[in-house]
Amino acid sequence: MVALPELGQSRRDAAARLDEAAGLAGAIGVEVQDKLHFRIRKPRPATLFGKGQVEQIADALRQAEAELLIVDAAITPVQQKNLETETKAKVIDRTGLILEIFGERAATAEGRLQVELAHLDYQAGRLVRSWTHLERQRGGFGFLGGPGETQIEADRRMIRDRMAKLRRELDQVARTRTLHRSRRQRAPWPLVALVGYTNAGKSTLFNRLTRADVLAEDLLFATLDPTMREISLPGFDKAILSDTVGFISDLPTQLVAAFRATLEEVVAADLIVHIRDISHPDSDAQAQDVDDVLKEIGAGDAVRIEAWNKIDALGEAEAASLRAEAARREDVAVISALTGDGMDGWLELVSERLRKDSTVREITLSAADGELSAWLHANGEVMSHDHEGLETRFVVRLSDTDWARFQAWRRERG
Repeated sequence: MVALPELGQSRRDAAARLDEAAGLAGAIGVEVQDKLHFRIRKPRPATLFGKGQVEQIADALRQAEAELLIVDAAITPVQQKNLETETKAKVIDRTGLILEIFGERAATAEGRLQVELAHLDYQAGRLVRSWTHLERQRGGFGFLGGPGETQIEADRRMIRDRMAKLRRELDQVARTRTLHRSRRQRAPWPLVALVGYTNAGKSTLFNRLTRADVLAEDLLFATLDPTMREISLPGFDKAILSDTVGFISDLPTQLVAAFRATLEEVVAADLIVHIRDISHPDSDAQAQDVDDVLKEIGAGDAVRIEAWNKIDALGEAEAASLRAEAARREDVAVISALTGDGMDGWLELVSERLRKDSTVREITLSAADGELSAWLHANGEVMSHDHEGLETRFVVRLSDTDWARFQAWRRERG
């Protein structure tokens, strides 16, 4: 059962929020029996909900014979314990639910480390002294004297030790990722990162462009681990496309911190493509949530375009209206990753943005630099070239990023 407490004004539709919470529950196989929405004028420190609301929740749980209450908000350990006492059901909040999904979906060693760190960080705050089974004294053998260690203190110490170990392992992963990233930056190909709200269609688009088999289902958080593949772009020899974990409203801070090394791939990208489910009733609010996360990870000012996805899910009149709106903007393409509609226009927009702010440069290459010459034709706009003996002088338009790549590659080749 899902309960949505609404505290003050929200930019999101309550029905859509309840459906999203139910979708999160379904993502780990929980069957939702009922969805309840409550307006809360003044949050109760003990239970969050008012007394009458708690009784209503308890009655609904009994009638549905439900064993789990999902509160679609962040609740304190005390509120969780008191709600469990009052409702006679297991209680989990939004943060705990998202962590459960991530724990089930993480496929790589790095993903599992990140999820475990986030989960331990969350659980550390759940160790409250009101948990009676943690009040036991763990007596020592008397060799060193002094009182024994309480179970809660021991649990906290073990959690701290495990978190420290995980952070050391993730620091090593981050160093390795930074090394790989620096190598990619020296490589003569741009990096394009796909971001968006969970279930916006990023993986479907990724698979269409790369012929990969990344999990792409109608599930929230179907993709956790980042994937990179080569793609072809108009005017470019090749480019690297990165699929990333989906964002969501109220993304737990523990997860943002734990996945920071992964999300740095987004910050390092030459271009960020924000994939939006334009058919979703809360599409604008979802876009704002994505903007909030990008700002949090330091990518708020990065070069970005939007792809309005799932146009095939709209009626003809609404689709025509959105196409007209997108035509008035320079940073939007309307697509269907499922059917392929609009993909050529989107690829042209990606290429155009990667070339934006380019500068005309003169470059002289020897006859032995055939590979560099081919790269200039593939990745820049060659305006003219003149042969002078065994050398060729190119006048070519290149972006600052591509110019830096060209220089780095040329130095490596000696």
